[in-house]
Formats: sequence, structure tokens, C-alpha cells
Amino acid sequence: MSIIELLKVLVLGIVEGFTEWLPISSTGHMILVDEIIHLNVTEDFRSVFLVVIQLGAILAVAVIFFQRLNPFDPQKTENQKWITVHLWFKIIIACVPAAVFGLLLDDWMEAHLYNAYVVAAMLIVYGILFIMLENRNQDTEFPIRRVTQISYQTALYIGLFQVLSLVPGTSRSGATILGAMILGCSRPAAAEFSFFLGVPVMFGASLLKLVKFGFDFSAAEIVYLILGMVVAFVVSVYSIKFLMAYVKRNDFKFFGYYRIILGVIVLAYFSVTALLG
Repeated sequence: MSIIELLKVLVLGIVEGFTEWLPISSTGHMILVDEIIHLNVTEDFRSVFLVVIQLGAILAVAVIFFQRLNPFDPQKTENQKWITVHLWFKIIIACVPAAVFGLLLDDWMEAHLYNAYVVAAMLIVYGILFIMLENRNQDTEFPIRRVTQISYQTALYIGLFQVLSLVPGTSRSGATILGAMILGCSRPAAAEFSFFLGVPVMFGASLLKLVKFGFDFSAAEIVYLILGMVVAFVVSVYSIKFLMAYVKRNDFKFFGYYRIILGVIVLAYFSVTALLG
């Protein structure tokens, strides 16, 4: 363990925390940044690290929305408690499709799709989709203004959109926000529900990686994981607050353009690297 490696972990934690909740693909950014700075660890641990530090990002959601997601809050009325319980049922239902396909396809996806070219393609494709959707939505009045107005059926459909995020570069938040808006959710409601869906999905993905790895970590690897999670938590708090404030006044076209520009840069960089290498 060296200062250089700790700095690399710090950078990866910042990238994870900043990109996890924005519709720009945290997994895609993590893969790309790791290819550039290349954390000096085994391939097996790298695979675990890039997923497990998401636990820090999950904790940020739990802290910021603790009252909203807590059905036992004594300050809530009985009706409000039942609304929160129903919200959790909707979250669970929305997570089922990704959980099923994730378990079935995790190894195949990692072996065949975790590369810069797939990431670049998905960045560009979904960037275009965001711009097209927002152009269509310029004068749209969304029928679903709040998360509590999302029905069980709509929650399931949003969960099906979340399956698309299994492809690296798509963005879990990007797929769910895009799907929620197509289904009639306002931008704030779509973003907030996406945050809530991230808790069980990312916790499940992290647990799956840990079980496969076997919890057999060296002292240095434990330090890397803890540091990465702590940094991801701190940065995620600011990232979530930024996005919730942003979508109240703006649409998602900026993120669409960002995805396209980044996708083109990534495609060009790795194509040139391949030719020169």
C-alpha cells in the first residue's frame, strides 16, 4: 500500500460519488478512469472494488432521505406511515427485474461488455435519447408530480427500464429517469424514485460481488474499500443535493450533450490507443 495507490482510490471514490446519481453512468466512468490510472490490485479485487464502494453512495441516500424512507418515524401520522410502506413495496417490485437479470447475466456481462467501446456507445446512444425526450417534453405537463403518485404498475415498468442499466455505460439512474419520464413522471419525481431504487439494487450487487470474492481481503484491500466508500459517501451527499436542485429548474439535455461528447472522446482515445499499442 502506497500513497500513490491511496490517491488513486481517492480519485475513484470521488468519481463514484459524483457520477452514481447523475444520469451519466458511474460504472462507465469508473471503468474508464480505472483504465487510465489503473489501481495496482488483482483483477478479482478490482472487480469487487468498483462495485462495493457504491455502498458509500447508498448510505448517502439513506442519510438524506431517512425520514422519507422510514415507515416507523414517530413524527408521521398512521396514513403517512402506510404511504411509506407502500413506497417500499413499489421500490421492491421495481427492483425485481434487475435482480433477476443481474443474477443471470452478471458474469456474462462482465466478460463481454465491460470495455471502453461498449461504454462509449451507450454514453452516446442514451445521450441522444435524453435530448430527443426533452425536446418532446418541452411543453409537457407530467401527470405524476410526486413519488407517492407512482402506481405499482408504473413502478414495475420503471424497473424494466432499470434492466437496461446492466449494460455498462447506460447508467442506472439514466435508464430509470428516462423510463420514469416516458411513463409520465416529472423530473424531480423521476430523479427521486431513481435514488430510492438504487438502495436495494446497489446493495444487492455489492453483496453478490462480496459473496463471489469470499470476503478474503488483505489489510491493504480493506483500507482501499473503506476509503473508497467514505469518499463516495461524502461526494454523493453533494451530488444528490445538486441534482435535486438542478432538475427543479432545468431539463436533462445538458447531461445528454455531456454523454455524447464524453462518448466521442472515449471512443477516439481508446481507438487511437489500440492503433498505437
